[in-house]
Amino acid sequence: MPTSPSSSAKAARESVAARLRDLRRGAGLTVAELATLCGWHHSKTSRIENARTAPSARDIHHWCRACGCPDEAPDLVVRSMNAESMYSEWRHQVQELKKLQNSWPQLFAETRLFRIYSSTLVPGLVQTEGYAGGLLGTIARFRGYPEAGDEAARARVDRSRIIHEAGRRAVLVVEEAALYYRMGNPDAMAAQLGYLLTAGALPAVSLGVIPRTEAHRTVWPLETFHVYDDTLVSVELLSAEVNITQPSEIALYLKAFEQLRGMAVYGAPARALVVKALEALNLP
Repeated sequence: MPTSPSSSAKAARESVAARLRDLRRGAGLTVAELATLCGWHHSKTSRIENARTAPSARDIHHWCRACGCPDEAPDLVVRSMNAESMYSEWRHQVQELKKLQNSWPQLFAETRLFRIYSSTLVPGLVQTEGYAGGLLGTIARFRGYPEAGDEAARARVDRSRIIHEAGRRAVLVVEEAALYYRMGNPDAMAAQLGYLLTAGALPAVSLGVIPRTEAHRTVWPLETFHVYDDTLVSVELLSAEVNITQPSEIALYLKAFEQLRGMAVYGAPARALVVKALEALNLP
């Protein structure tokens, strides 16, 4: 079975914890002895070694000095920070949906090539305000937060205007099924599909749709992910947003993206699939 991004984040945290445990054991120290040398309770040592508590940079430096291996500290600090940044829980980010939509402004400003794969939704870069409002309102209700869907939707649409700037490119690949999942009322969905036809014709936008009838899939439908140039991959899960910066993992997502892109249709065939979904709304 494929490894999920959350599993990768967990594995990264556990790898740091295992290395710290090995250093303690190599120094011949018990949990209690190391805790005494570091000046904290022995339970903290156990929590760190079992990856239940993330060590701070100061903790790691104390630990390595106590084990007689101070040179190990800088690398472990970087590894620990990377592991923690990989897994950022959405429940701490969606307290205010507008802030979520305005997050990472510098990353957006610096990115020249956006590559997005979505199996369930119209990508955020080409969402209309009505569709985004329906989606974000649903997220707010599901999580039990006060609704701010309309305001957050405006923020999302404002952010997406970046694809109209010179020097930007957006390569979008969606599963055909994503065109049928309704966010908002039928009119909002119709407006979204109509705008998708317009946005897909923009010079800076490449829109590919993977037909539901694709008989020779080389990659199964995956979780939605965004690739920002070649520097970061953001993966959307139910409980978290996983941010991937490891070059080997980014390369894996780029490989998957290229294979998914190869299964999609473009131009007139893609527009025909969007029109088919629009007609399925049966609006008067």
